[in-house]
Amino acid sequence: MIISEIPMSYVLILTLLIFSIGIVGVLTRKNIIVIFMSVELMLNSVNLLFVGYARMWKNLEGEMAVFFVMAVAAAEAAVGLALVISIFRTFHTVDITKIREMKG
Repeated sequence: MIISEIPMSYVLILTLLIFSIGIVGVLTRKNIIVIFMSVELMLNSVNLLFVGYARMWKNLEGEMAVFFVMAVAAAEAAVGLALVISIFRTFHTVDITKIREMKG
């Protein structure tokens, strides 16, 4: 099946599902690494939406926007990993609730 044959409603439903999983992960998890993975999941769902609309409108602007979102995601991952390492070295945990308690 060619991607242009897939109805846009399927792409929207899949994007909504993936984004919802990411939001639930951000709001319910206590591990910093899982929270960052959930944010990456949300960014990837937005990328899927950009590509879906770009294919529907036969326009490359959505696909070009994906490269910018990927650059932001890569920067976020690099900075996030540095923060996680720094927090782990300071508090010896990556659990957000324990870090809040140690804040004082």
